[in-house]
Amino acid sequence: GVRQLIVALNKMDTCKWSQDRYNEIVKETSNFIKKVGYNPKSVPFVPISGFNGDNMIEASTNCPWYKGWEKETKAGKSTGKTLLEAIDAIEPPVRPTDKPLRLPLQDVYKISGIGTVPVGRVETGVIKPGMVVTFAPANVTTEVKSVEMHHQQLQAGNPGDNVGFNVKNVSVKEVRRGNVAGDSKNDPPAGCDSFNAQVIVLNHPGQVGNGYAPVLDCHTAHIACKFAELLEKIDRRTGKSVEDKPKFIKSGDAAIVKMIPSKPMCVESFTDFPPLGRFAVRD
Repeated sequence: GVRQLIVALNKMDTCKWSQDRYNEIVKETSNFIKKVGYNPKSVPFVPISGFNGDNMIEASTNCPWYKGWEKETKAGKSTGKTLLEAIDAIEPPVRPTDKPLRLPLQDVYKISGIGTVPVGRVETGVIKPGMVVTFAPANVTTEVKSVEMHHQQLQAGNPGDNVGFNVKNVSVKEVRRGNVAGDSKNDPPAGCDSFNAQVIVLNHPGQVGNGYAPVLDCHTAHIACKFAELLEKIDRRTGKSVEDKPKFIKSGDAAIVKMIPSKPMCVESFTDFPPLGRFAVRD
């Protein structure tokens, strides 16, 4: 989910702003981020001292050898010296307002004099007062009375906004954290009993086989989920199948797995709704 990166090399004061130490860390970090899929040319490397506030907002005089950072992206080349300049050079993400509404709930509050107020981050689409929303997998449909952010009424909540919205005739017991709100008239979300997922085993002491049942964190949902069937082992870089129906997978392996959650949960295809199509598995 993280597309843009800044590498800030902190505590440069502890090595007396050594150029050799800086170069060593840049080389090591570049190799690491390349392995996980970033292009080092698009990442600014900024030496700083957080404790002294050095090279954070104003250029430091302690490293005359440092000519500044530069990064090259599709938007073009940008350069600078300080951490603040590197932050300012981050390109604002394109907000998917044209997609159907998906709003995973972080919490649901009962506020006296107002009523039930679900709270969450708009991932895609737009939420507006007067809209009829459906919560999945609870299968509850209701009208949005108002939308607020930071105690201010909004005409619309857009992707990236953390909003609270008041709903009609719904009790706090009917919807909960992990439910997803969507526009009932435009491809509303739905719960699923099983789904196929691409799983990469990053760090696991033993082997993982059919029947393994860890906890799955997907958007705000937190649900026990069973690896019902290992369908195929795949090459984690190309995605091509290397083995059908493997008996087990281990650290470093990637596989397509049929997953069965212990209760219906709301997941989506990663291509259509990335925030609802990625998850972490915890033992």
